[in-house]
Amino acid sequence: MLKHGRAGVPMEVMGLMLGQFIDDYTIRVIDVFAMPQSGTGVSVEAVDPVFQTKMLDMLKQVGRPEMVVGWYHSHPGFGCWLSGVDVNTQQSFEQLNNRAVAVVVDPIQSVKGKVVIDAFRCINPSAVVLGQEPRQTTSNVGHLNKPSIQALIHGLNRHYYSMAISYRKNELEQKMLLNVHKSEWAAGLKVKDWDKHEKSLEELLQAFKDLSAGYEKLIRSGKDTDEVANVGKLNSKNHLEMEITNTMNTCVNQMLGTMLDAVIF
Repeated sequence: MLKHGRAGVPMEVMGLMLGQFIDDYTIRVIDVFAMPQSGTGVSVEAVDPVFQTKMLDMLKQVGRPEMVVGWYHSHPGFGCWLSGVDVNTQQSFEQLNNRAVAVVVDPIQSVKGKVVIDAFRCINPSAVVLGQEPRQTTSNVGHLNKPSIQALIHGLNRHYYSMAISYRKNELEQKMLLNVHKSEWAAGLKVKDWDKHEKSLEELLQAFKDLSAGYEKLIRSGKDTDEVANVGKLNSKNHLEMEITNTMNTCVNQMLGTMLDAVIF
């Protein structure tokens, strides 16, 4: 889902989730596949039933007989919640199966080790009018997730409610996930275009000049040792040291890569 969502940035993408219903409180998602739609909003009409049927038939041929348990789509950069169009799409899925789940993933805010993801299901409007609780709480252990302000504004706990998500990974799956975006050993031997390299060095030298002037001004003012006065301000010294170290590493890698290419080729 993350790779599909990142490939579609800045547009929203969608797909279907395959799995099985374990019991009254558990839905296991085993696999997902992408749908050939993208846009600023995923509408009910965007779900292609012909593509969905063909994909399920092909999956059954390779030994994946799981059923569709819900759908997912991405919100690149603006959090996990359901818009009005998303709620309509989820209602159409719940008409086919009242236990269908809508998953929202944010590929922009997700970082390594922490995926910004949430699962939702619609609240029956008639139950809201009667004042009934749409969920039956059996335990609060590990299921109290504080919702974001943005999700509450967009109708969380009024039009839809959030569901807890847990991950089951063995050691091999954890190693595989850690190696998804891992750099290869050959990345350090790649040589950049010399024109671009020269242009980036000129920009870095200009940045060195500005940082040096800022550090000199800080020393002359006598506030370089005052930690309280420098809170929230740019630390010119640390930035200068970091930029110089990065520039030296880049230049050394560029020269070594060029020399190796000259010797080998």
